Amino acid sequence: MSLPVTTPPAGPPSAPAGLALSPSRAADFKQCPLKYRFRAVDRLPEAPSRQAVRGTVVHAVLERLFELPAAQRVPDAVGALLPAAWERVRTERPEAGALISDADFPAFAEEVAALLAGYYRLEDPTAFDPESCELRLEAESADGVPLRGFVDRIDAGPDGALRVVDYKTGKAPGVTQETRALFQLKFYALMMFRTRGIVPAELRLIYLADEQVLTYTPDAAELERFERTLAALWRAVAEAVRTGDFRPSTGWLCAYCDFKPLCPAYGGTPPPYPGLHRADAMSDLDIKD
Repeated sequence: MSLPVTTPPAGPPSAPAGLALSPSRAADFKQCPLKYRFRAVDRLPEAPSRQAVRGTVVHAVLERLFELPAAQRVPDAVGALLPAAWERVRTERPEAGALISDADFPAFAEEVAALLAGYYRLEDPTAFDPESCELRLEAESADGVPLRGFVDRIDAGPDGALRVVDYKTGKAPGVTQETRALFQLKFYALMMFRTRGIVPAELRLIYLADEQVLTYTPDAAELERFERTLAALWRAVAEAVRTGDFRPSTGWLCAYCDFKPLCPAYGGTPPPYPGLHRADAMSDLDIKD
């Protein structure tokens, strides 16, 4: 069902040109503003984990799988697609190739194959044709907030109803982590709402490690409330970028943060604040999970 897109009000929150909100970077700012700065403004390098590289390869295989005719998307197809997907990933991301050596690749490939086998127990890719895969979306909220994101897959039903699908190679979140998963789904739903004027009929997170599916059915009123939350977040981001005041927020996730040695909460010293000089400072080209 098509819904009217509301007219953006005057006076959107301001920020430097090139900034936008994406699910990943918005989650970073919510978790720790200093982590956001290191990733989005300083663009400091991070060493990918084996799990992250594995996720990127799984996504690459699934993208190529849906380029095949439906009848050819059988389980045996992924084995043929995996070597080329790995070559693509390590060419585009040399740090991934440095992490997985040629000698280690057979064991790594078995891990990827196991996750893809789980995918086939959750969906039959021969039964439908997606509208798009790995789609980059850019939208503007009703408050004038620029939004960006990559959607793994969009399915369209005969009646025009849309389903947004995102693959996760980890396990389904526990109760304490569901909020973050729903944040990502609402973000995608809002972008679809603002770019097409349609509230998606369903949003789906497919967790391959434990073969679970999390679904969410949004409505326009809920998305508009979420949109106001993003506007408040955007104002906070814009003010931090203007002033350079990105304060650390400590917690259990600090133990897994590559930037901990630079964090003043742990005795580190951040690099001099550069301000925002690059138009791509909020690109969302993240290694997939």
